[in-house]
Amino acid sequence: MSAEPRINDRIRVPEVRLVGPNGEQVGIVRVEDALRLAAEADLDLVEVAPMAKPPVAKLMDYGKFKYEAAMKAREARKNQVNTVIKEIKLRPKIDPHDYATKLGHVERFLKAGDKVKVTIWLRGREQSRPELGFRLLSRVAEDIGELGFVESSPKQDGRNMVMVLGPTKKKAEARAEGRRKREQAKADAEVEVDETYETDETTAESAEQ
Repeated sequence: MSAEPRINDRIRVPEVRLVGPNGEQVGIVRVEDALRLAAEADLDLVEVAPMAKPPVAKLMDYGKFKYEAAMKAREARKNQVNTVIKEIKLRPKIDPHDYATKLGHVERFLKAGDKVKVTIWLRGREQSRPELGFRLLSRVAEDIGELGFVESSPKQDGRNMVMVLGPTKKKAEARAEGRRKREQAKADAEVEVDETYETDETTAESAEQ
């Protein structure tokens, strides 16, 4: 069955409950009269509730309606945000420099609105000391500050320790903020260029005098 509503001559019922182009209730009319009103207004007769008794039909510009509906669906898809989980892997005896680098990655992912799965590799004798993994994961959770929160508490997953961090800001908010910052930076750069140009002109005038 087609998902498209029946319009105009495809509406094969004796009468319809007619709705005007501005949502006003016209009442129950013969379908022939409804089609005549549609033609006189240069609009389409669209069956919007076929299961009603009698079916409900509305006068509208169907081409314009379909276009606006498609644009709304496109905008909804554009604004739809898929959840992304990034993963960072650490060793229990990680050195300070590597830890700072990895933590920077975690912070960048959270700022972008992504979740982060932090995995601690436990090898050999480390597997008998899970507190090493717990301790390091707790340190990460504390060091990210207000950028995120612990969504899934540290737990052992086979030979590894795993924790999931969620971003404080939603991805859509992070994208919007990034867009605002880029636009502001562009505006600031244009102002700086204008000021430089104005200064050059002033210098040139002073030189001529």
